[in-house]
Order: sequence, then structure tokens, then C-alpha cells
Amino acid sequence: MFKFILIRLLQLIPVLLVIITLTFAMVRSAPGGPFSSERKIPEHILEQLNEHYGLNDPLHVQYFNYLKKIAPKKLDIGALLKFDLKEGLGTDLGPSTRYEGRTVNELIAESFPVSFVLGSFAILLALVIGIPAGTIAALNKNSAMDYGPMSMAMFGICLPSFVLGPIFALIFGLWLDWFPVSGWRAIGGFHWTENIPYRVLPVVTLSLYYAAGIARLTRGGMLEVLNQDYIRTARAKGLSTTMVTIKHALRAGLMPVISYLGPVMAGVLSGSFIIEMIFQIPGLGRHFINAALNRDYTLVLGTVLFYAVLIIMLNLLVDVIMVLLNPKLKFDS
Repeated sequence: MFKFILIRLLQLIPVLLVIITLTFAMVRSAPGGPFSSERKIPEHILEQLNEHYGLNDPLHVQYFNYLKKIAPKKLDIGALLKFDLKEGLGTDLGPSTRYEGRTVNELIAESFPVSFVLGSFAILLALVIGIPAGTIAALNKNSAMDYGPMSMAMFGICLPSFVLGPIFALIFGLWLDWFPVSGWRAIGGFHWTENIPYRVLPVVTLSLYYAAGIARLTRGGMLEVLNQDYIRTARAKGLSTTMVTIKHALRAGLMPVISYLGPVMAGVLSGSFIIEMIFQIPGLGRHFINAALNRDYTLVLGTVLFYAVLIIMLNLLVDVIMVLLNPKLKFDS
């Protein structure tokens, strides 16, 4: 296992280098710049701004200077748990060109906990809905208890969050006035129980699409497992359907769900761009959208790098969990 994890971590370096290079090239090839605006900026002020942020240097000089800043120089686990990349790794993602006096490190440390709380609630709700629905459908194959949940799952997959979000905001926020449609405050840290009413609509909207996918994957995995010989043997011994399902079938039947959760967790925990924009949530996804619109070079590069590391690490975690749950799988590099 150690060798497998070490190889995957070493593979992280060239992958990140390619991602940074492509992102750097794309943001610099976009028309305009971080100081482009409708109001004309005097040339001497624009020159001073470009000089301050190093934008007057040749592109290759800017690129290598950026690589030097983001290269890890130390390791402090305590600081990393607080998402302080500068103290945790010595990584400096640079100043934001749009948020005056703020660095990209500070913006990520401030906004990611908000996205993490939103994503954690959404994933938990998706699992609570999807796994039972898929299990019930598999146990009642080709019956109303199968067609009903799977029809709802297909409905959830076909209606993306950018459609459900405005619908839920209109019905439950404006017409019925059950829940507020905005107002989630960034109060720092992981405050799970703060502002519960403000979290209902974005969490439900974000979770339904993934719950539908989890339900279908659970059904498929369970159908395959329920036809195995050891399941028939367990039933022949007189075990109840509930005991067979929970003790024997679920462990193997949920393997497709676990593999699906790797990229899903990375995307959801980082912040759903659309949900955060619809419900005005001050998370990392919203910062990324604003950075792209404002051509905030350093914030775009910093958030892409953060997302890339998060996705790779979560996929690695899922691979390890799958092997631990199913010893037949091997740690292959």
C-alpha cells in the first residue's frame, strides 16, 4: 500500500505541472486583462499596476516566477487543516488583482470551509436518499417499488441543478416563503449548525442530482451481488432479507457508489459553481466564477490548482478504500 500511495503522489507532480501550464496559457490568451474596465484607466496608473503585479515581465518570466512561489517549501499539518497554504506548505499563490489587499491564500482559506459545509451536507443527503432507494429497487426488481424510485432517479438526472435551483427558489422561497433564498454568511471555520434555514434550499438542490446517480449505481451493484452464490447460500441458511442485505450484499453492492464518490466529493466539496451563484453563497466556487469574469489571473490559477490537488487526493482515497473493502483488488501502480 505504501508503494502504491507513494507512486500516486509522485505522479501528482507532472499532472499539476500540466494543469498549471495549460491554465496559465488560457488565462493569458483571453482578451483583456485584470485591469480592463468600462472606465478608462490613465496610462501611467495602468503601468504602475502592471509593474506592481509583475505583468510587465515576459510571459515565460511570469510563468517561472509563479512556479517558484507555489512550490512547497515545508510541511505543517496543523496549518494545512486550517487551509493555510502559506504556513502549511510555504506556497504563495500571490495577491488577488481584484480584491484589493487580499491574497489568494486568504480567499481560499476563507471561502473553502463554506463550500465544504455545503458539499458535506449535500453528499450526506444524497447518500441517505440514493442508497436506500437503489437498494429497495434492487430487492423488488421489475415491480412498482423498482419502477417508482428509478423513474424519480431518471427525473433527477435529467433536471440539472441550474434548472432546479431557480424553481426551488421561486416555489419554496418566494411563493411559499418557507426558506430564505440567500443570506448564507461566511463566518469562518466549519460552523455546521449556523444558519440552518439558509442551507436547506442550496443543499437540497445540490444533492438531488447526485442522489439520483447514487440510486441507479446502487441498484445496478446490488442486482449483480444478489445473484451471487454466497447470497443464495446465506438465504438458504435461513437469514432474513434484511440481514442478507445489510451484512452480505451492501458491502460489495456499494463498490460502484464508492468509485463514483471520488470525483463527486471533489467537485461538491470544492463548491458547486452554479448553486453558489444562484443562492449567493460566499464559497470557493463563486470566487472562481467571479475571478474568471474579472480576469483575476492569480485567483483563477490558485483555485484551479487547489481543485486539482483536491480531486487527485480524493480519488486516491477512494482507491485505497475500495481495496480495503474488497481484498480481491490489488494495489497496482
